[in-house]
Amino acid sequence: MDGQPATATQWTTGEGLTGTGLGLRSAHITRVLSQQPLVPWFEILADNHTASGGLIPRQLAAVRADYPITLHCVGMSLGGTDPLDYDYLRTIKRLMQTYEPVLVSDHLCFSSHASHQYHDLLPLPYTEEALRHVTERVRRVQDFLGIRLLVENVSSYLTYRHSTLSEPEFLAALAGEADCDLLFDVNNDYVNAVNHGDPAGDFISQLPQERIREIHLAGYEDKGDYLIDAHNNRVADPVWALFSEVIRQLPDIPVLIEWDNDIPALDILLDEAAQAERIREACSTEVTCRSR
Repeated sequence: MDGQPATATQWTTGEGLTGTGLGLRSAHITRVLSQQPLVPWFEILADNHTASGGLIPRQLAAVRADYPITLHCVGMSLGGTDPLDYDYLRTIKRLMQTYEPVLVSDHLCFSSHASHQYHDLLPLPYTEEALRHVTERVRRVQDFLGIRLLVENVSSYLTYRHSTLSEPEFLAALAGEADCDLLFDVNNDYVNAVNHGDPAGDFISQLPQERIREIHLAGYEDKGDYLIDAHNNRVADPVWALFSEVIRQLPDIPVLIEWDNDIPALDILLDEAAQAERIREACSTEVTCRSR
């Protein structure tokens, strides 16, 4: 990957995110701080950085001094029926004020119910009633945080018979009615295509592309009859192929490599990022993109 890490001064003067970033994980932070690898930006899993004081905040501040960051959240429960957790949102707002992320994102899901936190991203029924409900909650989150939130499509292992909209139709309507942006996860699209029999690649064509601000790539775990969005493997060949189609339509959107479980050496993630950039370059110069 070409170029030097962007500095705080560079991105705050108006330069947006570019290239392929990495999710920052504790296993890699010592090397990131000591060697400053050629990564254009890092994504921070916000829920891992909510403690006050101590070594981790100091490390994160040191990373932030050299790189732009984004905040990726898993606890807003945008589709939940419990009241919004303003203690959680105040914590996210403090992180935003401290580290000045370029983007902040969460998922189209619910993660709590009846005051119980499930620590999972649970899918919604895609109905007009649910759309009105999620729209109102996203608006309130955005008003509180003072940002335009990115909402991500999720992987799922069931569907609801009451759904009257597809997931992309729901997300497209949400983006317009809540005035939010979107984060498109290519791996989640492919996992759902296999799990539910939906055609891979149709999803993104139904989204307002001007609202897509970030793309995620990750590895799944193949269970034979279904796939799990496990974030514990390299990006699979069919996901790279789907990414080729996506990046042809969105050539300038920043991309992230996610790897959350069975975390390998940093060089593996750097190699995945380099592969994403090779595909981006091929798709910008050739009529037919090559994924490998």
